[in-house]
Amino acid sequence: MLLNLNDLREEYAALDFDLSDVDAHPMRQFEQWFKEAMDSKVLEPNAMVLSTINSKGRPAARVVLLKEVNANGFVFFTNYQSRKGQELATQPFAALVFNWLELHRQVRIEGQVEKISPKASTAYFQSRPKGSQIGAWASPQSQSIPDRSVLKTEVQRLENEFENQEQLPRPDHWGGFIVKPELIEFWQGRPSRLHDRIQYQLEGGEWSIERLAP
Repeated sequence: MLLNLNDLREEYAALDFDLSDVDAHPMRQFEQWFKEAMDSKVLEPNAMVLSTINSKGRPAARVVLLKEVNANGFVFFTNYQSRKGQELATQPFAALVFNWLELHRQVRIEGQVEKISPKASTAYFQSRPKGSQIGAWASPQSQSIPDRSVLKTEVQRLENEFENQEQLPRPDHWGGFIVKPELIEFWQGRPSRLHDRIQYQLEGGEWSIERLAP
């Protein structure tokens, strides 16, 4: 056994979170919790685990950053040719997890995924720092490379090419995805592992709400 973690535990002692406390719409409930996470100085509250599945039904997970929440869902940006981009192209469904440890809170989201418009992707791309724009061009994300010098060489070439530009053209292989939620679960840690779990599920265009056992 490399690690014995049997005694590594945290006792959760938060306030009640009941059906009577929640908003009728999960996106407004998420907005409320997200604001509370920011007010509590949670480290990178927009960091979320993104899980995808490949053509063989095998899952993969990684942390990405949420960049927008709107009435339709949750938006993030990536290289479309990356592993996650290719998996979402063939299996356009994903799961997201926000884990706000300081508040003993977690939000799980499941839904269908679509690309956002090229116009919206370009607007966000060109709002990023120039170094980040160059990085998106320079990195063949998820592909094997011999060493870091490959990236440094390409970055230098791009810096020279775009020396007098602050806004680069957006690569066709880079842009945004939106996860359109069909299920959202809000999890609040409670003492003795009797956690509060409130789940919203989209059924026939309407959101149903129920409490789940911990």
